[in-house]
Amino acid sequence: MDVNANLVRELRDKTGAGVMDCKKALAESKGSLEEAVVWLREKGIAAAAKRAGRVASEGTVGTYIHAGGKLGVLVEINCESDFVAKTAEFQTLVKEVAMQIAAANPRSVRREELPAEVIEQERQIYASQAVGKPAAVISKIVEGKLEKFFAEFCLYEQAWVRDPNRRIKDLVGELSGKLGEKIEVRRFVRFQLGENLESRGTASTAE
Repeated sequence: MDVNANLVRELRDKTGAGVMDCKKALAESKGSLEEAVVWLREKGIAAAAKRAGRVASEGTVGTYIHAGGKLGVLVEINCESDFVAKTAEFQTLVKEVAMQIAAANPRSVRREELPAEVIEQERQIYASQAVGKPAAVISKIVEGKLEKFFAEFCLYEQAWVRDPNRRIKDLVGELSGKLGEKIEVRRFVRFQLGENLESRGTASTAE
């Protein structure tokens, strides 16, 4: 369903959740602002958004090795305390995210971390594919394809390989809400035999 932009803005103001999360919440609740707030809270997204400004300087570096040692992943996931970092739930999240990276090969953790030139190149490709259509239609086509691009190549927006109805961002947000701490995937490296090494995510160390 089409979601009213004013409702999205109001829901963001109430919960601090991101635009895409607010749109999904409103779609799931058929446009009801109150039900959308409940939906976000149940998913742990609203609570997690309010913790966004807090510092997550603890955590762990997880590993996953696959395909007889021909594919491996290192991923750093941060939280606020060493206590949470050692919980079974947090360690399970680290393992699941590492497996996701191995299987889905994202280019970045978040869409904001993709180079501007990469996004512009994709825009140009999609626009050229829609040549001949009205400008407004081309714009909608380009934005729609960009969203699919982000969903394919940005870790947080990828569908979880175990449950395509949930995104990796949902997994992180739900655990953050359950444990009461800010949790974030900071960076990762995916090694595949014979390929060049590329580190992805926020490269600076946590403060």
